[in-house]
Amino acid sequence: MLTTILLIITVVLLLVLIWISVSNKRADGETGSQQELLAIQDQLRRVDPLIRDEFARNRKEGQDTARSNREELQGELRAFGNTINEALHRFEEKFGANVKSLNEQQREQFRDQAGRQLELKKETEDKLKEIRETVENRLGRLQEENTRKLEEMRKVVDEKLQETVERRFSESFKLISERLELVHKGLGEMQSLASGVGDLKKVLTNVKTRGNLGEIQLGAILEQVLSPEQYIQNAVIRENSQERVEYAIRLPAKVNDNQFLLLPIDSKFPNEDYQRLLEAYDQLPGSKEVDVAARQFENAVRKNARDIREKYIYPPVTTDFAIMFVPTEGLYAEILRRPGLFEQLQRDHKITVVGPTNLVAFLSSLQMGFRTLAIEKRSSEVWEVLGAVKTEFGNFGTILEKTRKKLEEATNVIDKAGVRTRAIERKLKQVEALPKEQSVSLLGDALDLAAVDPETEPEE
Repeated sequence: MLTTILLIITVVLLLVLIWISVSNKRADGETGSQQELLAIQDQLRRVDPLIRDEFARNRKEGQDTARSNREELQGELRAFGNTINEALHRFEEKFGANVKSLNEQQREQFRDQAGRQLELKKETEDKLKEIRETVENRLGRLQEENTRKLEEMRKVVDEKLQETVERRFSESFKLISERLELVHKGLGEMQSLASGVGDLKKVLTNVKTRGNLGEIQLGAILEQVLSPEQYIQNAVIRENSQERVEYAIRLPAKVNDNQFLLLPIDSKFPNEDYQRLLEAYDQLPGSKEVDVAARQFENAVRKNARDIREKYIYPPVTTDFAIMFVPTEGLYAEILRRPGLFEQLQRDHKITVVGPTNLVAFLSSLQMGFRTLAIEKRSSEVWEVLGAVKTEFGNFGTILEKTRKKLEEATNVIDKAGVRTRAIERKLKQVEALPKEQSVSLLGDALDLAAVDPETEPEE
């Protein structure tokens, strides 16, 4: 540190000398510059040994100072280390004592905690034991109660089941007996049916009987749809003739004042030709025998239509067409199936073929037509009745208006009576009421409250 200061002083002195020399050079010129330089060099030579000695002394002093500082620092460090060691030793002893004390405290706390846990465990076990005993007791009682209830239910179910089984067995045996009886009866009926089928076959082989069967079926259909006044059985078409059509429908149009226009309906049943055609279909489909049977069937149907046309179509007594009824749907379907047969019967013979189903539809449409004509005939009468009702309804409105006015007048009178009654009650409010016996004795039995309707308004 001191060496640095001396160096700085030397440099400063040199700078001062240089500045002085420069200043003198400017003042005196070039003449004195060499002398000054020589003087400076001489001064520097004298100063240099001093500086060197000073540097040496300063270095030695610095070394001595550094040595003493090191020794002092080492002593201080040694003392500080001893102090630190002593402090660490004391801290270690104190820390060990504290740790030992803390361990003892924790050990005591752990022992206390373990004791409390044991007590809590024991209490919990005791509580669980009590709960378990309570649950076991209740479960035992519940099990006993359930067992008793189940036993009672089992007894009831056994009794009901026994009764039901016995009843079902008795009902089953009874039903089986009834069914066996019905089976025996059915066998008897089957035998009767077999004999009836045989009789029916005999009937169907008889032409007259087949005609009666179709006539009966036709009559049953007409009876179901039309009223007895709307059709005639065995109607006479031509006067002085024995030919009678099976049924004729009376149409609303009249031929004269005493006779209605008739629509002839006759039943036909060409069963032999139809059966031969069915047998040909079953045995020889697509063969010539089928064509032959079909032609025979068509010829039979045409012959029946021609007979109806010649016998029963007689305008103006009848319509210019007639109805041929066939009693089975299969026969009707076969007629429709033959190409052009149905149209030919309508075109050439004025005959419309119907079966049981579409005859009902045809008659229903006629019935609707009859009702429409009846309504048209009665429409003027209905209109007159409606006019009379309108007149009477106007009179009824007038009467209602008069009645409303009378009711309003009666309401006004009743309102006035109510106002008058309330005024009288206000006047009599201060008057003390007499007992019932005294009021009856004074005013008579006519004012007995028991005989007065509480809903009746007092008269003014």
